[in-house]
Amino acid sequence: MQAYTSAVNWWFQSLDRARRMRGASMDRLGYGPVESPYRTVLAMPGMRLRFYGGTSAGKRVALIIPAPIKRPYIWDLSPECSVIRRALAAGMQVYLVEWTLPEAEQAGFGLEQYGDALLDRCVGAIRAVQPDCRLFLLSHSLGGILASVYAALHPERVAGLVLIEAPLHFGAATGSFAPLLSLSPPARDVARLFDNIPGSALSLASVAASPSTFQVERCADLVASMESDELLRRHMQVERWTLDEAPMPGRLFEEVVDQLYREDRFMRGTLTVRGRSIGPTDVVCPLLAVHDPRSLIIPPASIAVFLAAVANRNKCLLPYNGDKGIALAHVGALVGTSAHRQLWPAIFRWIEETAREEPGGFRH
Repeated sequence: MQAYTSAVNWWFQSLDRARRMRGASMDRLGYGPVESPYRTVLAMPGMRLRFYGGTSAGKRVALIIPAPIKRPYIWDLSPECSVIRRALAAGMQVYLVEWTLPEAEQAGFGLEQYGDALLDRCVGAIRAVQPDCRLFLLSHSLGGILASVYAALHPERVAGLVLIEAPLHFGAATGSFAPLLSLSPPARDVARLFDNIPGSALSLASVAASPSTFQVERCADLVASMESDELLRRHMQVERWTLDEAPMPGRLFEEVVDQLYREDRFMRGTLTVRGRSIGPTDVVCPLLAVHDPRSLIIPPASIAVFLAAVANRNKCLLPYNGDKGIALAHVGALVGTSAHRQLWPAIFRWIEETAREEPGGFRH
């Protein structure tokens, strides 16, 4: 068994090295990110907190929570498609959680760390310098799960929650990942092969679950992007970002796959984090969610059903209908042309209006 485990680790480590080499080659071709200036204001095992500045008009603060298996620069890919730059232009102070590559000792980090302790340290650092700020959590994909868990555990610290393509209800709403999960062994058996699940293994699982999403649509977008240099460049920048997929701590992998995807505990109100069971009724802050009506990997029901159960009257569900030049539809809401022309202005208007409201609006 030890020899088999070592061989599997060697194979995926080789794939990860090859991906990094391809990424470096694309950097040399000019397809690397063009990020905004920032400084690190907090660092600890598992994460760093970046601060980008801003005016904080109306004491509005954005804390961006990316997915922990992805590099965060998809939020700041280039000046023309940067959510961070748009948040700054909207008069917010902007922070971002940079999840660092997990070491072997972080293999035991799970939802307790990623959805609570590490985020709470970030929020504490922000409130230490701005104690009366209105803090909005902006998140994407798996980062949206972590942000929602934190909002459920600490309702007094969150003024609003923005979820971009974040799956929160599973079971019948699992989408393309359902057949793969039904055929796969328990997540703990997979996690035993690794300290941290390699990024290349996660990528292969995604392709196996939905080849149309992760392969066919990418090829189709490449062809469509050839109509302009700008679209083609953005497509290639997203392709370069996909090569930076990071490892996932073994325990977090187990909890996400078994407790969320397979058992739908968060939706059922039985997800236990630090001894407390939480569900959608524990999310009492205003909430805005963005979904892609065409998505196979995150069907609309995986967001809408959770949203309906959230215990605040101020909640909004916005559709995103796609763009050219995004490579992956799943990240189109962060980098797409129409997303930055229409979707994000609407999101920041909602944040501004919500920040003016008195805390409350709970559904009784």
